Amino acid sequence: MTSVLLERSETGMLLACSAEGHAGYAAAGSDIVCSAVTVLLRTTMQVLSETAGAELSVSAETRGSLNFCVKIINPCPQIEQRLVYAGDFLETGLKAVSKEYPQYLEIRNKTV
Repeated sequence: MTSVLLERSETGMLLACSAEGHAGYAAAGSDIVCSAVTVLLRTTMQVLSETAGAELSVSAETRGSLNFCVKIINPCPQIEQRLVYAGDFLETGLKAVSKEYPQYLEIRNKTV
């Protein structure tokens, strides 16, 4: 099972995400659940890495592990709005995958 922890601020900004484990839906390299989660995570990270005024740090120390944190360098309403949208995008996509494959994906939320 893949477990994803989303950390968001009180206002909904995405601050960090940790994903661990393999879904186990199919063999490595052909697991559609892992692929879907990976696409959602990487798309979110790409958008955040291109966000001026925010800094993204990423760690993928082992296969089946991906973590990232967002640090706001220059706070402004546009950056905060983008981080809220990034969190909404990622959470909505992950929930859709989890709804279809609940035994392979666990999503947890933490407000920090």
